[in-house]
Amino acid sequence: MGFTPHTEEEIRAMLDAIGVGSVADLFRPIPEALRTGSFDLPPGMSEFEMLDRLRELAGSNGRVVPFVGGGYYDHLIPAAVDHASGRSEFYTAYTPYQPECSQGTLQALFEYQTAVCRLTGLPVTNASLYDGGTALGEAAMMALRATGRNRVLIDGAVNPLHRAIVRTYLANLPVEVVEIAPSAGSLDLEALEQELDGRCAALLVQNPTFFGRVADYGGVAERVRGAGALLVSSVYPVSLGLLKSPGEMGVDIAVGDGQSLGNPLSFGGPAFGFLAARKELLRNIPGRIVGETIDREGRRGFVLTIQAREQHIKRHKATSNICTNQSLCALRGLIFLSLLGKNGLAELARRNRDKAEYAKGVLASVRGIEVPAGGPTFNEFAVRLPKRADEAVARLMRRGIAAGVPLGRYYPGMENDLLVTVTEKRTKTEIDLLGIELEAALWN
Repeated sequence: MGFTPHTEEEIRAMLDAIGVGSVADLFRPIPEALRTGSFDLPPGMSEFEMLDRLRELAGSNGRVVPFVGGGYYDHLIPAAVDHASGRSEFYTAYTPYQPECSQGTLQALFEYQTAVCRLTGLPVTNASLYDGGTALGEAAMMALRATGRNRVLIDGAVNPLHRAIVRTYLANLPVEVVEIAPSAGSLDLEALEQELDGRCAALLVQNPTFFGRVADYGGVAERVRGAGALLVSSVYPVSLGLLKSPGEMGVDIAVGDGQSLGNPLSFGGPAFGFLAARKELLRNIPGRIVGETIDREGRRGFVLTIQAREQHIKRHKATSNICTNQSLCALRGLIFLSLLGKNGLAELARRNRDKAEYAKGVLASVRGIEVPAGGPTFNEFAVRLPKRADEAVARLMRRGIAAGVPLGRYYPGMENDLLVTVTEKRTKTEIDLLGIELEAALWN
């Protein structure tokens, strides 16, 4: 049994045992700005007192109208998603280690896989991954295994957080990661020609890009495949209601984050990642795959198949050590897509695009704001302000509006650029108010 030290001698003995000079040294790895000011905590509360206090604090925060995206989106979620995903046959089985006992979970995941294949236009997928960023990292690993090469190219217009995850995935491997600086918010094709060589395993792109630009990667796919590499595309699933699917563009591996499919923002998670690929890459797909079969009596059933993760086979033969496939969040994505259907998803995508186009016009009419040209966008677009974007965002936050993502945080030289996102939830009144408040923040 352990003990709780009360005297200075006991504290010193513990510090000496672990080789630390003082209690303050324990917190030195934490940036000073993030350290707590004091451990002098208030007295404990009962459950009901605590809930009352939390409601009071929540009410004091007020409502914030979000125009923030960059990978996380404020979409409507039908009430049926909460109801259906809460049924006990789905949520009680965390993961089917004994698949024959988890037919409800397995059937849901099989249908989820079907939905992802139809969404992406690619024939094979797995039973989900952790999130969009790790799915991109797994896709890079797939390409390295499949090609036997050691070089990965990443378009600089890919989400910067996801690029950082890919670098972390590959950090301790003998792999060269090359980032191609974006051109006007899109892939620089001339730079790609210079970097694409016989050592490249894959090119990683995003559609729409982090700047909101929409592209058709059909020609790029042919060029990349001609060099013996694979094209990996990270996609925004809602946009596929309008845009060409990755499969139609000739993409080899498509990945994305499923947060926008029936999962709330929840301060950044949890959600799920999806990954689909050409059939030839099936045995390189990480995680688990659910297959359909029949039992001895001819009844339809479901099983785990091609189990390539390290908990199922010898570790050195595993394609991944992914141990969380976010089944419940993936289930919510399946229910969301099933409720909308093909036509509903297309209508949802149109509303996102149309409202974003209206917002472009509103902001373009604000004195000093420039909406850069450079091709079509979906529901995100960058604008250039006459002043620093982070300062404008801070002023609007005090007015209850989260105006967007300041791009200077991720791209040096773009300190005046702001990424604005408009989903179907934003009203005409809210969009007009964004223009009014942004003009006031810039000129008053």
